[in-house]
Amino acid sequence: MPVYPTAVPRPLPAMSESTLLALSPLDGRYAGKVDALRPIFSEFGLIRARVKVEVEWLLALAAEPGIVELAPFSEAAAARLRAFADGLSVADAARVKEIERTTNHDVKAVEYLIKERLKDDPELAPALEFVHFACTSEDINNLGYALMLNEARQTVMLPKLDALIQTLRAMAHAHAGLPMLSRTHGQTASPTTVGKELANVVARLQRQGELLAGAQMPGKINGAVGNYNAHVAAYPDVDWAAFSRHFVESLGLDWQPYTTQIEPHDGIAEVCDAQKRIDTICIDLCRDVWGYISLGYFRQAVKAGEVGSSTMPHKVNPIDFENAEGNFGIANALFEHFAAKLPISRWQRDLTDSTVLRALGTAFGHALIGYDALLRGLDKLSANPERLAADLDAAWEVLAEAVQTVMRRHGLPNPYEQLKALTRGHGITADSMRDFIQGLDLPADAKQRLLDMTPGGYTGLAERLAKEI
Repeated sequence: MPVYPTAVPRPLPAMSESTLLALSPLDGRYAGKVDALRPIFSEFGLIRARVKVEVEWLLALAAEPGIVELAPFSEAAAARLRAFADGLSVADAARVKEIERTTNHDVKAVEYLIKERLKDDPELAPALEFVHFACTSEDINNLGYALMLNEARQTVMLPKLDALIQTLRAMAHAHAGLPMLSRTHGQTASPTTVGKELANVVARLQRQGELLAGAQMPGKINGAVGNYNAHVAAYPDVDWAAFSRHFVESLGLDWQPYTTQIEPHDGIAEVCDAQKRIDTICIDLCRDVWGYISLGYFRQAVKAGEVGSSTMPHKVNPIDFENAEGNFGIANALFEHFAAKLPISRWQRDLTDSTVLRALGTAFGHALIGYDALLRGLDKLSANPERLAADLDAAWEVLAEAVQTVMRRHGLPNPYEQLKALTRGHGITADSMRDFIQGLDLPADAKQRLLDMTPGGYTGLAERLAKEI
């Protein structure tokens, strides 16, 4: 047996120093592909969102005349507060985690951090006990997650979806008139065009994109069980419902007036369902393109140095579409769980949503990787007109639909049955189809149109539809 040298033990690098030690591929193999989401959905992103909500709540309280014990802040003091929230650093977030080791409560740790920053400010120090005033942790969390989802949706996911739609639209226009044999149930069917099939996907993605963009993101800030109990106990003359509504809407969110301790998460479920439908459409596209590549309808650009198979040197595998399909599938498994689980909470509150919400970024991360892989794959494609034409020329039976429909128009007997007898289970050639047409008792112009027809020319309005998308 061969003798292998003994490995010299080396200290492992810290987890933060090596993606090789990452538990999740989002922080390992794919780390660079999800950088756009990292500031939003990371622990730092969550802390940043919480700080923003706490600071804006304090500013809103200071502006309420009925809260007489809290003096209005000067513009300079308000600017200092907002600058702290907007410029929150990783070191600030690390301080929150340090405080949390004592409190064992993540939102309370945020409150204490803010109080630390206020205590030495002459104007802000008197407001210390109005930080987190009358709030339950969920008041801060639901608004924080809503802000995070809005940011991810508006700055990352929708722009990436728009890029995909634009790519597919350009391909639909470029190939609007390129005929392609359809397949229904895996069998030859009435021809279409490459562009029209891509236009179908554009139309679907546009519709779902509008639903994702338009989905409301509700938020609430109404206390421990949604009744403003503590608020009213402290300041019974303030219209807390109106105050709450104004505050939530000032954050760019939709006010949720009726809740238990938690905002019921129906809005998050709607966003997850919308993103899941988009991912499903993309999976459908990936599988179709994969099949068309297999048929030879598309060629893939060869990248220098890239290996398709470890043993078969000729292969150029559709890896980008397979990678996209896999990542969209992971994302959808999570989105489906979020949408089914998050709207359910025992009585006025249980904590099962807390750990689940922390995984939102994982789902969006895999969807983002799916988008990028799909775009990369589409960029490598070029249509193969010769292969498309060859398949069409071998499928003259598809003209049976046109012939029997013209026969119906002109009252010929049993047109469907005649064409069924001619074509079903039989090989049909151009000559046999034309011989059949020649024998029909049709007006001369109708007969000539059928005789001039070819499978590649039998595409209806496909070209026009593809160009209009």
